[in-house]
Amino acid sequence: MASTANNNDQQQLLLLPGFMLDQTLWDDMRDGLQQLGRLHFGDLGQDESISAMATRVLQLAPPRFVLIGFSMGGYVAQAIMQQAPERVISLALLNTSARQQNPREIAGNKVQLELARQVPFKGLTSRALASSLHPDLAHDRTLLDRLQAMALRNGKEVFIRQLSALRSDGYAELQEIRCPTLIVASSNDQLSSVAESRQMLDQISTAEMVVIENCGHMTPMEKPVELLHILSEWIGKLDEDVTPP
Repeated sequence: MASTANNNDQQQLLLLPGFMLDQTLWDDMRDGLQQLGRLHFGDLGQDESISAMATRVLQLAPPRFVLIGFSMGGYVAQAIMQQAPERVISLALLNTSARQQNPREIAGNKVQLELARQVPFKGLTSRALASSLHPDLAHDRTLLDRLQAMALRNGKEVFIRQLSALRSDGYAELQEIRCPTLIVASSNDQLSSVAESRQMLDQISTAEMVVIENCGHMTPMEKPVELLHILSEWIGKLDEDVTPP
């Protein structure tokens, strides 16, 4: 096996955040992730469709990369697999789904969009922020403030663009994925369920799945040490598989 340093010199990690988040989502893991490879952060704030977001990310991405998509970023990662599967060395789908939005969700988004266009943007609601965390952390001021700060940095226009991005049913397309794939779910995720993750696992022949216990949706912030360990072991195993004896 080649040394870790030599592997890391070559490894490119492309990380995609979730709805109204930015690269500071990964701050608690950044030092450890940098030990795994060079970090690249996709921008999901400039486009109004998942497909367009994927196209923009690919335009700025390295030629080949390990793709790590969190939440909404997981949908974009799936679109990247449709547009340029040959560029993806391996894929990690974190706290995400391939489920399309239902009529109730679409109607709710339309109401939010109409309101957002009429009033100044003051960030996400307290209810929305709390629902993204484990119930025991729903009043954790540090985490809530970090989430709100990301939302405010993104601002009104990004809120409107990302809320406008409809998510189609992608389960059938998952069957086309051939690269090594890791699916990470959280036991107390109120936004992307373990059941949805298992549905993805059933569709991807090369996938394995890990469930993080006692964790809500925001795994990179709630359980950064555990998530980093999972990713490190997975990427390390991939390195062993491709390194000549």
